[in-house]
Amino acid sequence: MKKAIIAVPMGDSAGIGPEIVVKAVSKKEIQDIAKVVVIGDGKILEKAVEICKVPIHLKKIEKVEECGEEKDTLYYMQEGEISMADFAYGKVSAMCGKAAFSYIKKSIELANAKLVDAVATTPINKESLKAAEVPFIGHTEIFGSLTNTEDPLTMFECNGMRVFFLTRHVSLRKMLDMITKERIKDYVKRCLEALKKLGVTDGKMAIAGLNPHCGEHGLFGDEEVREIMPAVEELQKEGYPVVGPIGADSVFHQAAQGRYNSVLSLYHDQGHIATKTLDFDRTIAITNGMPILRTSVDHGTAFDIAGTGIADSISMEEAIRLAAKYAEAFKH
Repeated sequence: MKKAIIAVPMGDSAGIGPEIVVKAVSKKEIQDIAKVVVIGDGKILEKAVEICKVPIHLKKIEKVEECGEEKDTLYYMQEGEISMADFAYGKVSAMCGKAAFSYIKKSIELANAKLVDAVATTPINKESLKAAEVPFIGHTEIFGSLTNTEDPLTMFECNGMRVFFLTRHVSLRKMLDMITKERIKDYVKRCLEALKKLGVTDGKMAIAGLNPHCGEHGLFGDEEVREIMPAVEELQKEGYPVVGPIGADSVFHQAAQGRYNSVLSLYHDQGHIATKTLDFDRTIAITNGMPILRTSVDHGTAFDIAGTGIADSISMEEAIRLAAKYAEAFKH
């Protein structure tokens, strides 16, 4: 089988993105499963190779077709311009924010054109994006806009456990207003469709509870009785394989044991805490519901250790691995 071609935008130059990229791509097991094309700045990548002391050399290419399989070679496409005179690790920078956006944009263009099979993203800094006047708060919003996807689905995969998110970057107070029967039904249907596209057809999705003990039939919180249970009941009558609500203090453990094929987390931290406690380094974000596949590390730019060479590349390796695993499903 032909290796999947994975585009990797190198992330914010002032963060650990370039370091984890060169470390990951230098691993034989990654070279064996995918052809990686890094989108970024050659000067920063050279610096990362030097800092991390990895046995790999850089090869600049103009077209994806030039990406070969030479041993210990990192193929990259030059994009954006970083002025080394103005560059500093660990600092919010409009220059780096602008460049990071250009790497992502180029990667999406390649994926939209079917020149690469998937995109595996690295950390970007929201403050740097804002300083560069990039009109997006993060990756998901960029991918949604540039693929004409109105509301992309975020799914985490961690050691086989899959978690979707009903709400993401909103306050807890606002999140409560978004817990509606209609939204839950819409998300469950879209999530199950996304799982089907990834080849996951067995098992049931579980809906996490919102309140302690799912509110104890309205004793402390009525969202379960008023919105969540009616949504589940209607979905079941329509034939969808879904159960819940199930207390958030147990549903993720049960899913990790294989009882459910996925969990719908109702808010950002509910699912993040569960997956990252299970295995922080191997919690990988997969953006579903788009015409292209995107996986991502789920950690930040780590400005405090950027430029030291000590950043671990496990998450980057896992993001590339999952991109290669699911890429075939997005070729059709």
